Amino acid sequence: MSVLAVDAGTTGVTALIVSGQAQILARGYCEFAQHFPSEGWVEHEPEQIWAATLAAVDLALAALGDHADRPTAVGITNQRETIVLWDRLTLAAPRRAIVWQDRRTAGICDQLRGDGHEPRVSALTGLRLDPYFSATKLTWIALNEPDIWAGVIEGTTAIGTIDSYLIARMTSGTVHITDASNASRTLLFDIHTVSWSQELCDLFRVPMAALPRVVSSYGVVATTSPDLFAGLELPIAGIAGDQQAALFGQACFAPGSSKCTYGTGSFVLVNTGSEPAQSSAGLLTTVAWQHPDGSVDYALEGAIFVTGAAVQWLRDGLGIISSAGETDSLARSVPDSGGVVFVPALTGLGAPDWDPHARGAIFGLSRGTTRAHIVRATLEAIAYEVADVVALMAREGGITLPVLAVDGGAAANDFLCQAQADVLQVPVLRASVLETTGLGAAFLAGLATGVWPSFAAISELVAQGAHFEPGGRDDSGYRRWRTAVERSKGWANL
Repeated sequence: MSVLAVDAGTTGVTALIVSGQAQILARGYCEFAQHFPSEGWVEHEPEQIWAATLAAVDLALAALGDHADRPTAVGITNQRETIVLWDRLTLAAPRRAIVWQDRRTAGICDQLRGDGHEPRVSALTGLRLDPYFSATKLTWIALNEPDIWAGVIEGTTAIGTIDSYLIARMTSGTVHITDASNASRTLLFDIHTVSWSQELCDLFRVPMAALPRVVSSYGVVATTSPDLFAGLELPIAGIAGDQQAALFGQACFAPGSSKCTYGTGSFVLVNTGSEPAQSSAGLLTTVAWQHPDGSVDYALEGAIFVTGAAVQWLRDGLGIISSAGETDSLARSVPDSGGVVFVPALTGLGAPDWDPHARGAIFGLSRGTTRAHIVRATLEAIAYEVADVVALMAREGGITLPVLAVDGGAAANDFLCQAQADVLQVPVLRASVLETTGLGAAFLAGLATGVWPSFAAISELVAQGAHFEPGGRDDSGYRRWRTAVERSKGWANL
């Protein structure tokens, strides 16, 4: 038996077919367009995400060929916090999706914070008032696009995160659901009662009836329509936000186990078990996954908005590299960054600084600066960003990580992994399968359908790859980094 995992990321959709031995039998990938209609705004066209999903699944099935191990279930994981609206009957989207990176609601967050709402919101959700999360995006639509919002009020337009939208498309609109891990990222979900909060829905002007039904993260919850979904009639049996799926894919089932995923952003998560650990200094408390019996495992998270996206910007924005793979050799081609420091606050700053008004900055340029120096400074910035989050976890939660388990596309970069070990002064262990987000979605679905009988069986299949021991730490480089971060703050308000 095998499982199909659909990983709907920020820049593209990956489809994996995973065997019962946790081997990737086939893979398909399709990018979709990024839209930037105004400064600080980021949008996706929902129809393009759906088309990319179908294309990725078709590619994976074609790569599988005549292999006898056909998928028996599907698991879904997705970029979190991005919000989609669609017509319940036609499934057409009346507007583009507003992406988690979007900063347009910074003013709404400032006003709500100024009115004293943040402590209560944080107590219920484990989150903070930041444009990152879903609810203020919906408030913005309600205030600025009344014609579209009228459909939400009337009940003809549904609201959901990307998982909800894809499941609606896979089931011809007959199923409107999300799981608790995705719901916990919306600012509308009480993580203690594990349910939508009427109080929060009223605060953010969102009718609760428009929201999806919340289901467990693993368990059969729907069936795909073969006419709509690549000819496949499969139980949908696993759903999780991408970072929670990666935590599951790394088999971080025990309290205290942790991982860092280097994707579009980077996210450090620590499993805190059955009790939510509340943070007061920039970490997020989130649902890791909900079990079919209704019980919940929680995680403490440090969210960094731009890491891999900074490398993508070097390629697509500046044009100084042609592929992400070049960055390893380019960074090694110079002995240091030549005094260059890059703060990749291209969509504001996440943990630990949380400034939606910060903007990206490159300091220390000189006539001797080359693209190699800028590339090296970019990779060093990723390592520094993660180090800031790990230090915050140690200070606030008393959580000391003896090793850092890493995954995600950028983890393939040896220079980055070594730089991370150096700045943290702890070993970095790279997953043997870097696509642990998709692997986690497969594990969830396979756990629900008998491909894997238990959590222990999954743990036995998860293997680590390369091991990076810490070398010397450049303390002066880190001090320059923190100085540069402070200078980037509030830039959008100048």
